[in-house]
Amino acid sequence: MKKMMAMLMCMTMFASMLAGCGSSNQPAAADSAATDNAAAETEAETEDTTEASAEAVDKSADPADYKVVMVVKQSDSWFDDMVTGVEQLQKDTGLNVSVQVPETGDAASQIAIMEDLIAQGVDAICVVPNDPEALVPTIEKAREAGIVVVTHEAPGTADKVDLDVEAFINEEFGQLFGKSLAEAMGGKGKYAGFVGGLTMETHMAWYKAAVEYIEANYPDMECVTEEPYEDGNSVEGAHDKTLEILKAYPDINGFFDCSAQGGGICEALLEKDKATTIPVVSLALPSMSSTYLKDGSMAHGLAWRPADAGYATCYAAYLLASGQGVETGTDLKITGYESVNVENNIAYGFAPLEFTAENVDDYNF
Repeated sequence: MKKMMAMLMCMTMFASMLAGCGSSNQPAAADSAATDNAAAETEAETEDTTEASAEAVDKSADPADYKVVMVVKQSDSWFDDMVTGVEQLQKDTGLNVSVQVPETGDAASQIAIMEDLIAQGVDAICVVPNDPEALVPTIEKAREAGIVVVTHEAPGTADKVDLDVEAFINEEFGQLFGKSLAEAMGGKGKYAGFVGGLTMETHMAWYKAAVEYIEANYPDMECVTEEPYEDGNSVEGAHDKTLEILKAYPDINGFFDCSAQGGGICEALLEKDKATTIPVVSLALPSMSSTYLKDGSMAHGLAWRPADAGYATCYAAYLLASGQGVETGTDLKITGYESVNVENNIAYGFAPLEFTAENVDDYNF
């Protein structure tokens, strides 16, 4: 009897254990199923949200919905070409983009235009500053109003804007001035350099890089002044200043101009019958320099395409205003800017141009 009672008790306990195991497994399976269902629902909701977000981005990023305005330095051949590029961008993309030209080539005129654009509430302002530092308070005001600000030729104030777009690394471009002038002068003699104005950041960067390159590589060359001469961004200014330099330094052997007004230097040299003996290297459009290159009064021209720079800068502004952003590898849709390199809030293209009498006719701007 005792054995039978013991066996019955064991069987009862075993049955209870099985029942307990069965009851504990059922809720676990139910919880697992519920978790799987919740995850599936979450994933479905995420996919719906992602698709909805993608549709929203596509809709809001329609270029026609964004007003972008480019403020150039002044009215001249260089910026006339930039206008051409901006107009082409509008045709290619449908972007609501336009150009404002200051009445005078100074910071005050650019500030007045920017203040009006801020009042209008445009989506983005692009500007090629005459004096980058002078524009900073207005740039900050625009950004506080929610307006994207993108500059060109102003890398020193890149931390004050949404982005600065450059055709190349300025120091490397400046070295081309020094290299070209040294070769044209045979590595010997006195020379002088010009900028449009001492407040023009890129001009000063090119000038400094050119002089440093010459000092490091051509010990028999001498710059006649510590600071560059100013031509005021005008052919007349370059012409008149060159005549003064020729009088002060009758033994000068070469000139370079970081402003696109080297034609004025050539005109002055032609007047003094020195055009073929004193080489000139200048920033210039091919159309502005072709005559001088072919008659030998200009040895070398350097540039980048203003039209392409205007196109790239305004397209970058649209990408930023629409929330798409600009990063290393971004394609700004124009030659030389197909894959920009972004460093310290500056988007660098690779778009330098060099031309001489032999190849100037290959360019049509």
